[in-house]
Amino acid sequence: MKTKRLYYYLPKNLIAQESVYPRDRSKLLVFDKRKSKIVHDNFFNLKKYLKKDDILVFNDTKVIPARLLGKRYKGGRPIEIFLLKKLKNGNWKCLVGGKRRHLVERIEFQGSKLIAKIVKKLDNGIWQISFNIKGDRFWREIKKIGFIPTPPYIKKEIQAEKAKKGYYQTVYAKKEGSVAAPTAGFHFTQRLIKELKKKGIDIVFVTLHVGLGTFMPIKERRVEEHKMHPEYFKLNKYTADFLNKAKNDKRRIIAVGTTTARALEFCAATPLPRRKKNLLIPFSGETNLFIKPGYKFKIIDGLISNFHLPYSTLLLLVSAFIGEKDGLKKIKEIYKEAIKKKYRFYSFGDAMFIK
Repeated sequence: MKTKRLYYYLPKNLIAQESVYPRDRSKLLVFDKRKSKIVHDNFFNLKKYLKKDDILVFNDTKVIPARLLGKRYKGGRPIEIFLLKKLKNGNWKCLVGGKRRHLVERIEFQGSKLIAKIVKKLDNGIWQISFNIKGDRFWREIKKIGFIPTPPYIKKEIQAEKAKKGYYQTVYAKKEGSVAAPTAGFHFTQRLIKELKKKGIDIVFVTLHVGLGTFMPIKERRVEEHKMHPEYFKLNKYTADFLNKAKNDKRRIIAVGTTTARALEFCAATPLPRRKKNLLIPFSGETNLFIKPGYKFKIIDGLISNFHLPYSTLLLLVSAFIGEKDGLKKIKEIYKEAIKKKYRFYSFGDAMFIK
């Protein structure tokens, strides 16, 4: 597939710059795959489209203050470090902003004793960085000086007080490790979650720490040439057993977000010891599963998602879930309808439920 097929036109005024309040007041587009039918509603009415005994699976990852603004030790020029992934040797994979990056260069941060050094250049514009502070002290410094990162299309800086109150977190965020939020979950409020549970809908969690694998756009000429960056995730035994039983009982499993979908499908698609056909196996490690049209889903029966960027792997995953062959064509038609109805797009935008 040529990557240029992933383009669609979106008016700039439909790129949401902030969440609606309350969050469940966002719009909801419901697409029924079997009937090929679209319904327009609000997210607080999600329970209308769910059945008793449905299961929602959330990603409970929490965004870390991964954006560090520092200065070079010599000359004082500003330099930005974006934490991506901690390595086994205690160093970090990072994106490094600014020009003329030098190896073993010292980078200091105002109001902190933290010092960073550029160790070596890795692939795809990523650098390995060492820090002079490790362990819990490192995390305390990061939380003191770091900023919660937001996508480049968000032009409004999130104020510190808003960030502290979880403005760029889901209401159920718990396990720190992501450098971007699993934004499909933004639409859920505590009130809505209570209503869903009251209806008899079960809620369980996986953890996938969002990194480059999720938000790196496809730059190659052909989709098949794109390599997904691995991301850490965990599916524990309790959740795996619960979902296996639910699958055998013919209950619907609905993934909240593409990260949740990838975690679940990886555990079903990977040939692990003593695996049973189409059943989940507990797993803790990394996944670089690339889901695109032609992929046959084994676990999820429904998907709640935002509206995604052109040239993104997320757009391909949603296309694959809509249809094995014509999914990309169909998602473009759905997006065109959403644009016509003035839906808000991307991280802080509106939602769609595909069932």
